[in-house]
Amino acid sequence: MDTIDKVKSRNELADFLDIPRKKLSYILYIKGVDDLYTSFEIPKKSGGFRHIYAPQKDLKAIQRKLAEALYNCQKEIWNKCNVNPNISHAFQKEKSFITNAKIHRNKRFVINIDLENFFDSFHFGRVQGYFLKNRNFQLPSEVATVIAQLTCYQGKLPQGAPTSPIITNLICNIFDVRISKLAKKYRLDYTRYVDDLTFSTNNKEFLNIKNIFFEELEKEIINAGFSINKKKTRIQYRDSRQEVTGVVVNKKLHVSRDYYKRTRAMAYQLYKSGEYFIEDEIKGTINQLEGRFSFINQLEWYNNKLNLEGKKLTYEYLNGRERAYSQFIFYKYFFANPKPLIVTEGKTDVAYLKAALKNLWKEYPNLVSRNSKGQFEYKVSFLQRSKRLAYFLNLKKDGADTMNNIYKFFSEEGGEKYPNYIEMFKNLGSTVPLNSVILLFDNELNNKNKPVYKFVSNKISDDRKKQLCTRTWINLLENLYLMITPLVGESEECDIEMLFDEATLSHEIGGKKFCKKDTFDTSKFYGKEIFSQYIMKNYSSIDFGGFKPLLNNINMVIKDYKERIQ
Repeated sequence: MDTIDKVKSRNELADFLDIPRKKLSYILYIKGVDDLYTSFEIPKKSGGFRHIYAPQKDLKAIQRKLAEALYNCQKEIWNKCNVNPNISHAFQKEKSFITNAKIHRNKRFVINIDLENFFDSFHFGRVQGYFLKNRNFQLPSEVATVIAQLTCYQGKLPQGAPTSPIITNLICNIFDVRISKLAKKYRLDYTRYVDDLTFSTNNKEFLNIKNIFFEELEKEIINAGFSINKKKTRIQYRDSRQEVTGVVVNKKLHVSRDYYKRTRAMAYQLYKSGEYFIEDEIKGTINQLEGRFSFINQLEWYNNKLNLEGKKLTYEYLNGRERAYSQFIFYKYFFANPKPLIVTEGKTDVAYLKAALKNLWKEYPNLVSRNSKGQFEYKVSFLQRSKRLAYFLNLKKDGADTMNNIYKFFSEEGGEKYPNYIEMFKNLGSTVPLNSVILLFDNELNNKNKPVYKFVSNKISDDRKKQLCTRTWINLLENLYLMITPLVGESEECDIEMLFDEATLSHEIGGKKFCKKDTFDTSKFYGKEIFSQYIMKNYSSIDFGGFKPLLNNINMVIKDYKERIQ
């Protein structure tokens, strides 16, 4: 079976989604789908809160596979039926609130219509009926029912499930086509972003025919099983601010000045007192504020790509709004980090440390624990390098330069390019960094070509270097610590791989031996990436005794910082 519309039974659906048949039956009929969700609220931009229902791990994995299969079907339907894919912009690949807003830029009139209780309109029977009767699917009753069972919560599609967006888009295909035809009749452009319908035109005569248009539009909306939220219906004129899905579209696409100023004010309050409020006495979270900054900076990124066409977007080109986001990201990761943060030279180092902690979890309760389900919970975090960190903080995805750039944000060394954010946050209020940040290097202090030698050469005194050699860790500034791997035996240098025993290092995979160099003969050797995968997979049987001195040092650093701020 290549596509989901060929599935004929529940068992075939399980096979198609690569799910054990017994597991699917257990989730549907023993555990019960309605018991596999957790709920929470997030604030709406317009005020109030939106209820989110998030599926638990096993159900979410099934829904993701199902959603991917339905996305593939949608592509085929569009091609077969010659559907315009530029109508719906939410939860579509290569589409966003920006592509939605872009269509309505620089128009005489912009009309916003909001569908009331949108997700509640997609009840169990409607979902089941669609897959049962729609000509592009016409699935057997058993399969249509199972899909509805897997995707509905308390009898309707929940906001928060991976399958809800694609199913709403599929069901709304006919609706979008009908509304698009109506829009063309009145010389209007039309797009939909979830429950937000937007129309725009440069037709001077539209105001003379708007009442007739609204009457026809409401009939179509009611016939499709929806209703209009009359409180949010509005016509926006060119001589006033026109917004589409939160984006000002009069000329250049941007967020409103009010939204940006409010976000900056929230961030200022957070930096000053360690907390901020969304509305009245409702405390906001770090993630909620990050969502606001991310929304703003998606538009900044879009406009920068236009303005800097032909140039690679890098840290050097950050504008004022992006630098505000840069401050926030530093605050989140390095000042208000909820757990001690470890920054390693390479990504495989993280795999080694996690595997060691899993093996030795009983000996290091301050660093890792195991819950009742047997899952490990780390009490330290590891910096995951990303494109976002590379762009906003110049922390590259590869290489040890990241360590140096982090240090610059803690000191005066970086000048205007790398402001001393730690000092800035301290001066704003009475807060101090929450937890330690550990820069972990291989112990190669005597090798001029190695990262740690270059790092310490101009940053610490000779006495401090001696202390580092003896103790293998020192405090650099505030909550920032420098740590090197402990030496093994009589060796004068030690990279992290040397902490493994000889039996582990000599393990062969496919007749090949491990080589920790960057370049090697791939016909005879395998590298760090494959080695780290082997370590993670076999953590329970590997001897991690050589890692204990390093883990002990991490414990000591965490304790040292806690004592400093008491």
